[in-house]
Amino acid sequence: MDIILGATGQIGSMLVDNLIKRGQSVRAVVRNGSKAERLRSKGVEVSIADYFDVEALKKAFQGGSSAFLLTPENPESQDFISETKTILNNYREAILASGITKIVGLSSNGAQHESGTGNLMASYMLEHAFSDLEIEQVFVRPSYYFSNWLGYLELIKEHGILPTFFPPEMKVPMIAPSDVAEFLSEVIVCKIPKERIYEITGPHAYSSLDIAKIFGEVLNRNVILQQVLPEEWESTLIQTGFSKDGAKNLALMTKAVIEGKTKNEISNPVYFSTDFESYLKNFI
Repeated sequence: MDIILGATGQIGSMLVDNLIKRGQSVRAVVRNGSKAERLRSKGVEVSIADYFDVEALKKAFQGGSSAFLLTPENPESQDFISETKTILNNYREAILASGITKIVGLSSNGAQHESGTGNLMASYMLEHAFSDLEIEQVFVRPSYYFSNWLGYLELIKEHGILPTFFPPEMKVPMIAPSDVAEFLSEVIVCKIPKERIYEITGPHAYSSLDIAKIFGEVLNRNVILQQVLPEEWESTLIQTGFSKDGAKNLALMTKAVIEGKTKNEISNPVYFSTDFESYLKNFI
């Protein structure tokens, strides 16, 4: 049985669907019980467990052979790194108590850096949390998600403005979340050669100017790029609901991307074919 955390999230929900299509036995672990019914309607076994409740996690992992793990983001956290440590320790205890023999972790490009990368530090911590355990461990590092741009969709539709924290012409590797979920399902069912680390990306790197142009073409309207300067990052994020700690960590992550710390560490990343234009048209 595959134990899938974050089963109602963007990647997790698609991963559950992919595994069901492949005939896998799946137990979806969700934190919010109100979201469980949609999964049960698909015939998926559901376990309710908050990641800070180690006993609930132990119960959710019982009977599983593999577990899909992630480090959930929390923009309102007052101490994101400390919370991540607690969650990973709880995962570890649940794994040891359950007999799980394989973990697949959703990491990120840039996970090779131990410090100074804000939210990306959680991926480093995930990749090293179980290094002394004699179980199979695979970590998948996607590039920047296309979906990160979708939060601006209404602003673009109404006002023709696309904000960006990146320098306008700086190109960043990006990927469709659906391709991430597809690759994860292949890793879980062992359809690809075994590696400990995989880095995956889409067919092109895009600049913010490229993204603005594609939005304009798909929506048939003029789109103006609006760069948010580094000295404005944290205050802008706090105005949108981030805690001070959440804003600091996202700012540090953005700085890491700009400084090139999220470039591929391995020489043979896996490429997927979905481009941003196709992704956006399918979403809209």
